[in-house]
Amino acid sequence: MPDSVQDLSPATVLVIDDSETNRYVLTSWLRRAGHTVIGAATGEQGLTRLDSAEVDALPDLAIIDVRLPDMSGFEISERLKADPRTAHLPIIQISAAAISPDDHAEGLRRGADAYLDQPIDPGELLATVSATLRYSRARGRAEKLAQRLIALNEATLDVYSAIGFRSFASAATGGAATVLGSPAGAVFLSPQGQAVHSMSDGPRATVQISPAHPGLLDRLAAHGLNQDTGARVVRVPHSRWRALLPGDHLHGEIALAASRTKRGRPPVCLAVPATALRDADDERLFQQLANTSALALEALRTYNEEHALGLALQRSFLPKELPTVPGIELGFRYLPASEHAEIGGDFYEAVQTVNGLLLAIGDVVGHSLTAATVMGEVRHALRAYAIEGHPPHHILQRLETLLGQSQPGLTVTLCLALVTPGNRQLHIANAGHIPPLVIDPRDGPRFHHPHGPLLGLGLPHPPPTVLPAPPGTRLLMVTDGLVEVRTTHLDTSLDEFRDAVADGPEDLEELCDLLLARFGRDKDDDIALITALFT
Repeated sequence: MPDSVQDLSPATVLVIDDSETNRYVLTSWLRRAGHTVIGAATGEQGLTRLDSAEVDALPDLAIIDVRLPDMSGFEISERLKADPRTAHLPIIQISAAAISPDDHAEGLRRGADAYLDQPIDPGELLATVSATLRYSRARGRAEKLAQRLIALNEATLDVYSAIGFRSFASAATGGAATVLGSPAGAVFLSPQGQAVHSMSDGPRATVQISPAHPGLLDRLAAHGLNQDTGARVVRVPHSRWRALLPGDHLHGEIALAASRTKRGRPPVCLAVPATALRDADDERLFQQLANTSALALEALRTYNEEHALGLALQRSFLPKELPTVPGIELGFRYLPASEHAEIGGDFYEAVQTVNGLLLAIGDVVGHSLTAATVMGEVRHALRAYAIEGHPPHHILQRLETLLGQSQPGLTVTLCLALVTPGNRQLHIANAGHIPPLVIDPRDGPRFHHPHGPLLGLGLPHPPPTVLPAPPGTRLLMVTDGLVEVRTTHLDTSLDEFRDAVADGPEDLEELCDLLLARFGRDKDDDIALITALFT
């Protein structure tokens, strides 16, 4: 219905006047104009009728006599405007006695939207009623639209913040229910390729999610969108809707919004009862939410594809197994970050060289596909330099040169530990990485803190520190994803980690499992761990 027609439509009017004659006259004029009238003889009676009415059954306007036997019309107006249930109710005050400019000013100041002196001309009364209703209804539409725009903005943030198909289904379906104040449903193809049907009984209701028939989206898109891109809103008869979705909870004629962002991609479909779209603004909001949901799902689908590619690439750069070296037992673990975290650059390596066994663990600073590719580049270069027989600090210096030429601006933390045979010594060179933990068979665990600068800063790297490694010595090297906690100082986390190793099992595999179980849960960074036992 056009706004101009809505503004002139009949209203329900509350008339509060202690004069039975005045009430009769006012009621007659209003009813002849098509309005419904509720009468009250006192202020208390009028307030009681308002208090007992449901919110959606409140009158559209009140005409109040200023001079009443129990309270003034000014007081009634103030009470109505102070009550959130009736604050929006427009008020016309009338009086045969309080007709001075000061009376008019006080009435308007205390809550009236208009003020008329008696005797009243019927044409003037009806024109004032129409003007007051027109303004009130326009203001109501503006307030409703503002509220729905806020709800649309919140729903937009929710769908773009979704990190999986369940959270997306809740955001899209719950958003449609909240924006339009009605039950809602959604049908879409999850990033994993599963057709999904979600339903909500209304704003803030739980969203129910279930699998859908794979061909359902094409049949829904046939109602107006077909293979086109963009967004369309169409009406679907209830019988047709039930044939498409027998288990759906929506009743009556259905408003269906379908949106597709790219040709060949499945659409996102939102559905509400057609009665929820009361005007053109509602339809535009509904269409906008469908379009926003389609864009957000496309971004989520693209992210999932890139994330899967990045993980595959990242894993391809890591060693499949570690070398077998007499007198040295090795253990390792690699745990990618959570499914929705960015790809990291953590890596580990063990290389048998002419100088002994070289153990390495490192991390490319940052989280991205670039970090993963740089990790692969550094690891392969590290293996090449180690096989050539370079000592640890020379390997670091060569990697420094490589990064400066191929990846300027990127930094890498890297810890190298060369285990020399015969005299069994550890040569540790640390370029800004988490300190390795050396577990002495007599003195227990201690962190080896000396280190040089990060790789990528163009700075020289000092020679390694040499430590004895008698039989029974264990070495534990980790990336920061295992020990760092955002809300805890790193020294505190390292102390807790050292104590856990001291009290933990001697078996390397059992120790790795214990450390991951205690420190590796719910982390948003990759975790790499390599450990050695010298027998």
